[in-house]
Amino acid sequence: MKITALSDAPVVPFNIDGKIMFSGSRAEIVHLTLAPGDKLEMHDNPVDVVFYMLQGSSFLLLGEGEKEITADSCFEIRSGILRGWENRGREKSRLLVIKLPD
Repeated sequence: MKITALSDAPVVPFNIDGKIMFSGSRAEIVHLTLAPGDKLEMHDNPVDVVFYMLQGSSFLLLGEGEKEITADSCFEIRSGILRGWENRGREKSRLLVIKLPD
């Protein structure tokens, strides 16, 4: 069994506070922290993704609009759908990104 502490996890290869907590053939789990004012530009993934907001709130940006996501909320976005994130609040938000390859 391998245990990964947030402080020791590898950093994601883009300009946001993200750590790869687990990476395997069945899933990848990334911990993202969005400080107030942080924005993750629109992008898509080649795999389905489940999001779980751990703390705070941020806006999920989608092609058809936006939705504020609050703590203890979970949802799925299918592969190929453009999405982004923006923290418009005064507190940091933390979320888990669970990538589910086929």
